[in-house]
Amino acid sequence: MAVVYLDNNATTKVDPDVLQAMLPYFSDYYGNASSMHAFGGGVAGVIREARERLARLLGARAEEIVFTSGGTESDSTAIRAAIEAYPAKRHLLTSRVEHPAIKNLFETLAKKGYRVSFVPVDGKGRLDLDYLYDHLSDDTAIVSLMWANNETGVLFPVEEISQKVKERGIVFHTDAVQAVGKVPIRLADTGVDMLALSGHKLHGPKGIGALYIRKGTKFAPFMIGGHQEQGRRGGTENSAGIVGLGKAAEIARHHLESGSYRCVSELRDRLEQGLLASVPNSLVNGDPANRLPNTTSIAFEFVEGEAILLMLNEHGLGLHLRLARALSRAARDGGAVHRGARLHPLQPQPLHHRCGDRPGAREAAADHRAAARALALLEEGRNAEGGPGQGVSSTSLKRKAGDAVCAAPPAPSQDVLVQPLNREPLEPLTPISQAFSLASTRALSQSTQGPRPSPVRAESSKIGMPGCTWRM
Repeated sequence: MAVVYLDNNATTKVDPDVLQAMLPYFSDYYGNASSMHAFGGGVAGVIREARERLARLLGARAEEIVFTSGGTESDSTAIRAAIEAYPAKRHLLTSRVEHPAIKNLFETLAKKGYRVSFVPVDGKGRLDLDYLYDHLSDDTAIVSLMWANNETGVLFPVEEISQKVKERGIVFHTDAVQAVGKVPIRLADTGVDMLALSGHKLHGPKGIGALYIRKGTKFAPFMIGGHQEQGRRGGTENSAGIVGLGKAAEIARHHLESGSYRCVSELRDRLEQGLLASVPNSLVNGDPANRLPNTTSIAFEFVEGEAILLMLNEHGLGLHLRLARALSRAARDGGAVHRGARLHPLQPQPLHHRCGDRPGAREAAADHRAAARALALLEEGRNAEGGPGQGVSSTSLKRKAGDAVCAAPPAPSQDVLVQPLNREPLEPLTPISQAFSLASTRALSQSTQGPRPSPVRAESSKIGMPGCTWRM
């Protein structure tokens, strides 16, 4: 069965060019970059180049980049560095919708005596800025807010907030794991002091990330050891991973400069309109006017998530029941978390784009032709072997046609503000939208035979068949 991968905010496939760039550093150029001999010195040179590539993507200086093992380490390093740099300050500020890498750390610090303020969000997932600014004080050691929400894709006004926080002399950190490579970022023009990112979110390898530390920011290392990373992060450099992250950053920058992320948002909107037109009582969560181009979150009223998953499975969309049971528990317990599926920003160029000498231009044009073909296959309800709705490979859907979204029971209607999309209606994507429509109708029919479930918004989960995961 062809793999349809719909979980690119959880992790991405390593780009083939990234993999090729990494391979020599496993077997041919395996020297330690910290060694004084030439064999290690050559590796140190490619690490410098990777640092420069990542700095260009972020609009920062190379010396402000510290390589880490991933987003979680980068987040923990930033938070702990701030509270160690300002030990007399006992107040911390973050939002209620942060990734567990931040949320759980702040809850742990609260148990150790820190006062933590959690900024609420409204029905569209937007921060309550009045609450945020009202809770800044001279006792605040750090403000930590994500750049983009991993479930709804809602973008927080980090540039504005960071400048206001900077005016108060408070350290500002952002978890930008979901934003880097998907939206343009220029840190030199912001008040951001520290920024966390992860390689595997932008078609780089797992096990490598980075922490941006603005020059002049007070900093105490979390990983204490050797002199690596200018003494800011001890441990032998993951040279192959660093090379891969640098290459992924270069590819992402080229796609952002070409404006191809706009193509992704158009595909996302088309998918949403098809689903909303085909499935009754469905709605888009979050802020349609201000979100990542690759992320969508759709809710379906009056239907348990587990029922929809089982019905979708009957229509060729295989899902793991282990996660479906988790959805059922969330619904039963009144869980109140949204969920979103993802499209990846490394998208094809418009069909009229003329391939030039820009790196990746020819490949991007080829990608777009494949994307058009993939969409056509979906709309016609056939695949390469003549079967319905299974003919799109993981690569063509993930990097070309975009991602779909699975079912999620919504929060109570008074908590969800639905905004219609201001676009002309498009023809629905027949196989996917029909599957959702049939699944939701049958699930609703079965649910009415017993007690009707209360509308709730289920927890975020990953579901899928072997080798295929979906984010709900």
